[in-house]
Amino acid sequence: MPEDHDRFMGLAIEEAERGKAEGNIPVGSVIVRDGEVIGRGRNRVASDSDPTCHAEVDALRDACRNLDSPDLSGAACYTTMEPCPMCCWALQEARVARLVLGARHAEMRRTDYGRYSVETLLELAGRSMDIVTGVRTAECEAVRRNWSGWVEPEA
Repeated sequence: MPEDHDRFMGLAIEEAERGKAEGNIPVGSVIVRDGEVIGRGRNRVASDSDPTCHAEVDALRDACRNLDSPDLSGAACYTTMEPCPMCCWALQEARVARLVLGARHAEMRRTDYGRYSVETLLELAGRSMDIVTGVRTAECEAVRRNWSGWVEPEA
């Protein structure tokens, strides 16, 4: 449902803003299956004192609780920032079929993950996932850059 990418990414952006208001890094995610939101999440690392509570993991936990199942086959994850390796693998473990990205590490010149990309990790592991990029990218980047903790990387 390409026409819905905008709407679902908008919900992920709302989650990112909620996370920012709670003192966390502004990243938001929603899990969608059959056109319905089944899970919502935002980064809660600071507010929950939990280094694993990234937006994608938070959304996965919510979706799995809502469905009473760890199997999210056929679902899509909409996320404002490219998932880190931990979150990418969690999406694989839950059998999420599609990943829809707003901002990407490389475009924002983030260096904390070196040359990492979702595609690179999946290739190394011999796995695949449908990946859609460029959905509301400017808005997703702005949410991150407007956060008080953002430091613009040097060129």
